Amino acid sequence: MGLRITGEQVNAIGSHGAREYPNECCGAMLGVETGGVKEVRELAALKNIRQDFARGQELIPLTALETESERNRFLIDPKDLVQVEKQARNRGLDIIGFYHSHPDHPARPSAYDRDHAFPWYSYVIITVEAGKPGPYASWVLREDRSQFDEEEIRIAGQKAPVRVLAGIEEHTGET
Repeated sequence: MGLRITGEQVNAIGSHGAREYPNECCGAMLGVETGGVKEVRELAALKNIRQDFARGQELIPLTALETESERNRFLIDPKDLVQVEKQARNRGLDIIGFYHSHPDHPARPSAYDRDHAFPWYSYVIITVEAGKPGPYASWVLREDRSQFDEEEIRIAGQKAPVRVLAGIEEHTGET
């Protein structure tokens, strides 16, 4: 499995993360899956309702309020998600994954991310350091939910897969 995304879409995710900094941003990736590759066709920026403390606590309460907040947790309103899913289906697309930012933290999933994710979907995480977008990666949760595996990202128009480490593109040399 892999994820195909455009450079413009990656930039849009980074811009969303920068706008929301120092809080986490979140959104859905809409597209199609063909031959084991998920192709992002559209992004749907969503509101992190952790910024509305009462609404967030009503849906999924945070349990460690001294360490958890909108700065390191995101939550999508189910009503917003249903609306995005309906709009996607009307255009022949599916939700193929989600993205979010990690302000001042690496683009690696946390235990909290694992506890709230679902297998198969792609989870793009982008680091936003001091308000500037940085490294990103895509992750897929194993069927047994034990851990995430890094997913290959292909930037549309490039032949070789790309991994972004410390903001520097690394071409794997594979085609």
